[in-house]
Amino acid sequence: MKIVVMSDTHGDAEVIRLVREQQEDSDLLIHCGDSELSYDHPHLANIVRVRGNCDYTDNRFPDEEVVSQGDVKIYITHGHLFQVKSSLLPLSYRAKEIGANICCFGHSHLLGAEMIDGILFINPGSLLMPRGRREQSYVVITVENKAYKVECFTRQGELFETMQFAR
Repeated sequence: MKIVVMSDTHGDAEVIRLVREQQEDSDLLIHCGDSELSYDHPHLANIVRVRGNCDYTDNRFPDEEVVSQGDVKIYITHGHLFQVKSSLLPLSYRAKEIGANICCFGHSHLLGAEMIDGILFINPGSLLMPRGRREQSYVVITVENKAYKVECFTRQGELFETMQFAR
């Protein structure tokens, strides 16, 4: 299964379209909030999407989503309600409560991937205003039999980092 995760595009609908074109063979598209677009914007169609702290003009965005595909349960939230800029502990409690294998979030604009207590935590960074590094980024997670492969791409579709985590 191939999962595309993006976040914090802050009104840039064109970059969402670009990512969709670059990853058109994906099985699941996720936007972790702060799109600053309307919920029914055409570039967000068929994307699992949640509310970020800047998505205050459209109340149709949920604060969180849970997607199950096969033996993988994915928890999606923006992160601002869990103070992810300070610690992942509150978010990890919620992911455990839900029984997630993967937790996708944004808010900090900091690209990161780490395994905590058997849950893969993914922050795809920002496709508009990254922090901590120069690349405007999104992530592709490939769920394999015994591992998660995490690939980091620029908004131009260039692969710049790959990580592997045991399932």
